[in-house]
Amino acid sequence: MGVSSSELNELPVALELPVVGQAPRQRADAARNHERVLCAAARLFAELGAENVSMDAIAAAAGVGKGTLFRRFGDRAGLAGAVLGEHEIAFQDQIIRGPTPLGPGAPPLERLKAFGTAYLEFLDSRSELKFAAEAGVPAARYGRGPFRFYRTHVVMLVREAAPEMDAEFLADCLLAPLMADFFLYQRKVRERSLPELVDAYRSLVERLLTGR
Repeated sequence: MGVSSSELNELPVALELPVVGQAPRQRADAARNHERVLCAAARLFAELGAENVSMDAIAAAAGVGKGTLFRRFGDRAGLAGAVLGEHEIAFQDQIIRGPTPLGPGAPPLERLKAFGTAYLEFLDSRSELKFAAEAGVPAARYGRGPFRFYRTHVVMLVREAAPEMDAEFLADCLLAPLMADFFLYQRKVRERSLPELVDAYRSLVERLLTGR
């Protein structure tokens, strides 16, 4: 049934997200700076687009030194990931304990379709920010907490739905259309609507796992 409560104990790494709250307790001034940076970055990303916002502009808007940003977040991709962090946590919470079929209780095939549907909807309002978070070092996104969590979830559901298949490979196939660059290509270049992408994804799940 996806990520059960007993299985969560086996996934400590997958649940690590690049957000405040997972780190050791900060000094009050450091926590305030952190919050100012995230608020400033979120506002500038929303107003100008993540690709048009520099670390200098975020530092100036937050009233902190640029060195503080690089020490805490590494680069713009890390900062974009931190801005997305609370949204990712809320989405993951729906997978773990939310209503069915995204949450527990539905057959694995239906949960896979619900996951893809919900994540495409999640991306539709955050795709450029997600793209910025996935940029930087090539393939780095595959090692980050959110991807590892989603991959673990999809692998478990594929194993339950089709135990005779290669769950690891199929999970990667099912996650590929949910990457921000692919989503932006479909929406902006191919000019496909969100309902079209949802229908196509649900059909992909059905065909890959049942052959129908």
